[in-house]
Amino acid sequence: MKRCFASFVAMGKRLMKRQHTMEEVEKSIEDKHERSKVLEGLLGYILNSTQEAAVVPPYVALAVRPNPGFWEFVKVNANDLTVDSISASEYLKFKESIFDENWANDENALEIDFGALDFSTPRMTISSSIGNGASFISTFMTSRLHEKCGSEKLLLEYLQDLNHHGENLIINTNLDTVAKLQNALVKAELFVSAFPKDTPYQNFEQRFKDWGFEKGWGNTAERVKETIRLLSEVLQAPDPAKLELLFSRLPTIFNIVIFSPHGYFGQSDVLGLPDTGGQVVYILDQVRSLEEELLLRIKQQGLVVKPQILVVTRLIPDARGTKCDQELEPIVNTKHSHILRVPFQTEDGVLRQWVSRFDIYPYLERFAEDATARILEHMERKPDLIIGNYSDGNLVASLMASKLGITQGTIAHALEKTKYEDSDAKWKELESKYHFSCQFTADIISMNATDFIITSTYQEIAGSKDRPGQYESHEAFSMPGLYRVVSGINVFDPKFNIAAPGADQSVYFPYSERQSRVTSFHPAIEELLYSKEDNNEHIGYLADRKKPIIFSMARLDTVKNISGLTEWYGKNKRLRSLVNLVIVAGFFDPSKSKDREEIAEIKKMHALIEKYQLKGQIRWIAAQTDRYRNGELYRCIADTKGAFVQPALYEAFGLTVIEAMNCGLPAFATNQGGPAEIIIDGISGFHIDPNNGDESSNKIADFFEKCKTDAEYWNKMSKAGLQRIYECYTWKIYANKVLNMGAIYGFWRQLNKEQKLAKQRYIHMFYNLQFRNLASNVPIPSEVPQQPTRAAKTKPKQSAPAARTGLQQPTPAVISKPQQPVLTSKIEPQPTPRNEDQKQLGQPQARCPWSWWCFILGSLFVSYYVLRKFDFYSPK
Repeated sequence: MKRCFASFVAMGKRLMKRQHTMEEVEKSIEDKHERSKVLEGLLGYILNSTQEAAVVPPYVALAVRPNPGFWEFVKVNANDLTVDSISASEYLKFKESIFDENWANDENALEIDFGALDFSTPRMTISSSIGNGASFISTFMTSRLHEKCGSEKLLLEYLQDLNHHGENLIINTNLDTVAKLQNALVKAELFVSAFPKDTPYQNFEQRFKDWGFEKGWGNTAERVKETIRLLSEVLQAPDPAKLELLFSRLPTIFNIVIFSPHGYFGQSDVLGLPDTGGQVVYILDQVRSLEEELLLRIKQQGLVVKPQILVVTRLIPDARGTKCDQELEPIVNTKHSHILRVPFQTEDGVLRQWVSRFDIYPYLERFAEDATARILEHMERKPDLIIGNYSDGNLVASLMASKLGITQGTIAHALEKTKYEDSDAKWKELESKYHFSCQFTADIISMNATDFIITSTYQEIAGSKDRPGQYESHEAFSMPGLYRVVSGINVFDPKFNIAAPGADQSVYFPYSERQSRVTSFHPAIEELLYSKEDNNEHIGYLADRKKPIIFSMARLDTVKNISGLTEWYGKNKRLRSLVNLVIVAGFFDPSKSKDREEIAEIKKMHALIEKYQLKGQIRWIAAQTDRYRNGELYRCIADTKGAFVQPALYEAFGLTVIEAMNCGLPAFATNQGGPAEIIIDGISGFHIDPNNGDESSNKIADFFEKCKTDAEYWNKMSKAGLQRIYECYTWKIYANKVLNMGAIYGFWRQLNKEQKLAKQRYIHMFYNLQFRNLASNVPIPSEVPQQPTRAAKTKPKQSAPAARTGLQQPTPAVISKPQQPVLTSKIEPQPTPRNEDQKQLGQPQARCPWSWWCFILGSLFVSYYVLRKFDFYSPK
């Protein structure tokens, strides 16, 4: 073992990953028997569990992860092999000294510790429980109700506050004690038991009202009786399952806002455009399923209420032929859901062009204010639930939820920190391209501000035995020169929940359902796949169309690894002899893209096609935006007895994998991230290692060789994939889970009010003192923005400056017992900016004093005119 650690420190300061440490061990101890014996000891156990090692001779600091979510930090002296336990902060200092020694030694370096504020939050304790937050919270709330420590009174107050449009629901103020409520529940249950099960609520509504009950218990006598009994049992002998069921029945959520600012968010002609992919599909399907579930619940509650769902995104005047310049757009196949688009504002007006998701941060604060005003105007009330998406949408959701005191959920989709190796430690190198300082700061703010986090898989939270999860990687990290996070987010926090989405089964259905196939697309798909002419939609051709097709469809960026798949195929002669390769991704011409990564990948793809002489075996199709045609394209690939391949270096979930499996295509998908949970390897599909192209391409080749010898093998894998989808991945299950979360965590906010307030104060300070300065350093495009020309509106709307007044001024940082914790956009009083670097983000900059006098005088004149016109001065 001493030889191992001597080899670690021999090369001086460096950061070693898990595979590097084990490679060094193998080199140092060549004899397998001796190596096995050494690794059985304490240091061997530590090395086997090490994720990362910071080498600062003579010490090797190790980040040890024996199980998902559990971290220990130790330092080993390479000279005498002494082992000492160290804190997360001490480990990070070792790591920082590799990149910025001055920062590591700075005693005043900024440390962020959100864990210090989680003094009373209950925590799960075993790795297998991670992601079951709502169930855990229900159990904890049940114990609080058992203890009779005042929680039952909080539940009573929660029920009294339930209303819609100011009309009380469930109970009114006559039932002002728990004892009164319990007595009334006994009477009501006996009374309603005498009615036939299907008796409408209206038949006994007046009697219920006399007892202090309001609408919302149910639409029939049977439903009302069940809900009454649930509440009675929760008050008398609380049970977690019954508490969850009770909250699923209470009329708590009618209006939902979903934020997704970046990219081209639309319903057609947008997929494949920069920053526009699976997240758009996910949200549109999510909205349809949520509305359907809301309508069902409202009906079962006996209410006549129209729910509202708004997807709030950015209005882009230069919309590239899409509807992204249209302010309000109904969502297809819904009754009460819309896309609301709000433009990005700068000092000079509306920003017209697309902005990369990495460059979006200077606009978000103003966008949050303008969007809040427009949402309140459209809904005519506060929403009941806000859901953010990705880093930008989650930050905006946090700003609005904190401002209005609303329950908030967040969905990461993909946390960039895990996509780019050492992107935290090397943030300065990547800053000009990705602005990770803003993104990681926004992520850590929204993770801690939100009430609950929706994830698609366990791996997204806590990874696997050998690899940390996306959220887990934010537990302790450092950005040398900026700040050190000693406690960012704890994956055992009960805010984490798993709710896997599905695919729209009216679009993505099995190839074998011949009567439902969209045959009108077949001529176009035939041309798309097999014509030998290059054009703006496809290049390359398939010389042997009898071969099955391996198919992949994704954005053309580094992480999606489409170029990696192309190289695997090019290198593997056996695979090339068995199948053709069809890729749907991006553009062919780099000049047509504005995305830096995509441009580099386009050039790489052309180089690979030339290097491996792939013409005749590859078809490269430009990004496709028609999801209905894409569904039929999947099925046409299945007709060739082909397969879908998802080769991403990391994939948070893998919606295209779900789509392909829904269509009956056997799937090969990355083992890094969500697809590893979607697919049971060898049973319902296959895992491939994106970091081992030879192994992965041979695994695909083995499958097609077996299909040649076993005619039923392809059908067997196709059916197994479909079975997996039907059992685990439907939107009905998803919508039910998310609405239950909204109700449960809404009550949890009340029980956990004091700690929520303390954390909001900490977040408020971090946002104002750190994030705003970072965002102000992101360059603004050089174009001269033009004033907006809005699309047709349903209601008269305020101009942008007037809309901003709809937000209250933020509460000062020092205040006693505020009604709601406020994540403000500024702290009062504010110093006057002394230079360009100090300009407030999203705020108008200093103007000429005469402009202010003109504005004041103009306002007084208008006010005087209005008062005279409507005779406000006339005696009444």
